[in-house]
Amino acid sequence: MEAKVFIRDDGETDATGVTDSIPWWSFTKTALSVALLRLSERGKINLDEAVEGKSFTPAQLLQHEAGLPDYGSLPAYHADVEAGRPPWSVDDLLNAVEADRLRYEPGQGWAYSNIGYQEVARLIEEATNVPLSEALSNLVFIPAELATARLALTPADLADVQMGDAIGYHPAWVYHGLVVGTAMDAARLLRHLLADNLVDGNALSRMLEHRPLPQFRSELHPDPAYGLGLMLRATNSLAHPIGHRGSGPGSRIAVYGQQGRTCVVWATAASSTIPEAEVFRALENGGF
Repeated sequence: MEAKVFIRDDGETDATGVTDSIPWWSFTKTALSVALLRLSERGKINLDEAVEGKSFTPAQLLQHEAGLPDYGSLPAYHADVEAGRPPWSVDDLLNAVEADRLRYEPGQGWAYSNIGYQEVARLIEEATNVPLSEALSNLVFIPAELATARLALTPADLADVQMGDAIGYHPAWVYHGLVVGTAMDAARLLRHLLADNLVDGNALSRMLEHRPLPQFRSELHPDPAYGLGLMLRATNSLAHPIGHRGSGPGSRIAVYGQQGRTCVVWATAASSTIPEAEVFRALENGGF
């Protein structure tokens, strides 16, 4: 099963395979960023003030500039996921990656970090005094009118979710949280965000402030950059796709928008489809 959604700027939708919920994987980071920006608008979070007891700021966490490591480099992590073992405790995870040892001075480097977004999730819970699932619902899913988006916490929460060939996966292996929902709701979330319907114009401009990443240039990404929970281009960003990709056991997803159009492609890991490439092609051509 592959899910494809293309929403035109006139509001019409071309869609296939969109009635099933799918894992959003790292598009969850965009939802977390929206939540933190909304808390910033309310004065609950100062994006540029160091996190209590730390040397990095919330903005640096959102932009992967905090110096924190990533558990994706741990062979033992992947081995236990593949073996279907229970997720590690947060303390065991942080000890395994030596999270207290920053890899560089905050703001002086860049390294993709799921650990950083686990810290973002903690800040959201701390600022709202409710579990992350409730905070995301109140700050993101309800305002964006998403009927299916939710945080998956246990394997039972994935019973009605298309997971490709991943069997028995525990969503707690995603330590910043795993949002699931239809491809349509993923498209709707990004469309509302880029239309200034979720955060005000100043906050969206802040999300689009980016760090160029020329070290990751490729044919598919000739001018890559990273904003606050958003992947984009470093030059003339608004004229090019803005969004996020993600992957995990069994599947991959890409959610991007450009000039009023939003496109989502989700594919099983066994598929030859490259979600980002298909999304970019669809946005450029106006449809699939």
